[in-house]
Amino acid sequence: MTATTADNREVRSQDIQAGGHRLRVYTCGDPSKPAILFVHGSGPGVSAPSNWAHLMPSFAGDYYCIAPDVLGFGDSEHPEPAPNGGMPAYTTLRARSLLALLDALGVAKAHFVGNSMGGMITLRVAQIEPARIDKMILMGSGGAPIPPTADLMKLITFYQDPSPEAMADLLVRFVDDTGLFAGKLEEIARTRVALATRDDVRRSHLATFNPEYGPVKYTEDELAAIQHQALVLHGREDRMLPVAAGYYLAENLPNARLHVLPHAGHWIQIEQAAGFTAQAKLFLTE
Repeated sequence: MTATTADNREVRSQDIQAGGHRLRVYTCGDPSKPAILFVHGSGPGVSAPSNWAHLMPSFAGDYYCIAPDVLGFGDSEHPEPAPNGGMPAYTTLRARSLLALLDALGVAKAHFVGNSMGGMITLRVAQIEPARIDKMILMGSGGAPIPPTADLMKLITFYQDPSPEAMADLLVRFVDDTGLFAGKLEEIARTRVALATRDDVRRSHLATFNPEYGPVKYTEDELAAIQHQALVLHGREDRMLPVAAGYYLAENLPNARLHVLPHAGHWIQIEQAAGFTAQAKLFLTE
């Protein structure tokens, strides 16, 4: 997969064994430069390229950009059996697999950029091995003790009706401006359903959102123990995880700052890519 051919900004993919699992990993930039690990969110058919491929070349001039399909998503391995314990257990396993990936790539420390579930995993990494994270950017992040919205429940229960029509209905809930899809919504939905309806992808989704175990919720004391510099970004119109989630994280992480973006839903990095990139670069270089 190629985002651009200029300089070292071409995005390349490879399979890497990390922590006993195979991960599909997309990279660009110079490995000798500071690393950024981009951690995507959840949802049927999600992958690293769908979240990050358009952004990585913008950072490649100054950073070594790493974006894996998180364990149990996309073309990475889907553990069978899945870890017993639903989302809490899977979050810990995924965090450890990312640490193993950094080991495999010879990266001692990285900035973490986590979207939605990716933010939740980033916080778990900060609990397990805080020295491996430099700064963190949490974007529409999970982990706050907030009841799921009706829109998030559409994501969680997608496999009750895994059709292109249901996927299209789900996708428009991620953004504030549905014009972003520019007449390509049905095509995007069909492509995403093709991935989402793979047996391994479906199995991992259902294991993650096993209702027996519930979501990951970080307490105020747990967040207070995380000392990293953090930028919390949240779309004001986020229908998946309301902006109150961003306030909760920013108020309880001792070294966090919060920026609420107007006219933005859950996919800030897609809907407001230029603004996200500018804010991220400013934060990372301060």
